[in-house]
Amino acid sequence: MAGAIDGSEDPTHCAGLHRGMHPRTRLPFVILGVNMALQGTRKNKFVKAWMQEHVNDHWVKEATRLGYRSRAAFKLLELAEKDQLFRPGIGVVDLGSAPGSWAQVLHERLGGGARIVANDLVPMDPVTGVTFIQGDFREDRCLAAVEQALAGRRLDLVLSDMAPNLSGIAAADQARSILLAELALEFAVKWLQPGGDLAVKIFQGEGFQEFQQTMLPYFQRVHVRKPKSSRDRSREVYLVCKGRLPQ
Repeated sequence: MAGAIDGSEDPTHCAGLHRGMHPRTRLPFVILGVNMALQGTRKNKFVKAWMQEHVNDHWVKEATRLGYRSRAAFKLLELAEKDQLFRPGIGVVDLGSAPGSWAQVLHERLGGGARIVANDLVPMDPVTGVTFIQGDFREDRCLAAVEQALAGRRLDLVLSDMAPNLSGIAAADQARSILLAELALEFAVKWLQPGGDLAVKIFQGEGFQEFQQTMLPYFQRVHVRKPKSSRDRSREVYLVCKGRLPQ
């Protein structure tokens, strides 16, 4: 193993380093190599544990059985049932839609008369009755494309399952989560007709309560929801905003 201490010939020798180096000079490199090896081992163990959990997950099995593309379908189903988000034929925008399980639920529950527009940064396989726009919602060009797809029609429901690519730096990840939620709120305020609803994913942490407060002037009620199908260890929750107020 690169970086491991080889004691068979020289107890101070580190594989891959020159023998002429003084042992005290080599020591930091030895430690670095061992740490890297341990980190790799931990990562492999984490991936294996995650895969094992994923395969055995109840919601994953249910999604497979019912033909949904991911377990996230059950988050939307629970939110919709609890807060009465669905009505036949409504206009909906689904932000952060890939791989498409929410779009599947929308088409299934809203019927053929619904206007459903979905957006994500990454590709999404087609879903019947859903207009998909690939692009970065943070960019004006993508926002314009989504708005053009609405053809001037006001919305009844805005959904955002957008989440940042996690860096492992909690403060940075939290800030990115808040930014995406702010973009979803800004869009909803502009396009929801009076009485319309918004459901947006956000991470609990710094800035969460402040963001929740910014929603209050625009809606009759704001609820914090943690769907049963959301993993217990996850900091994600959904802010469900009911009844867009006239401005």
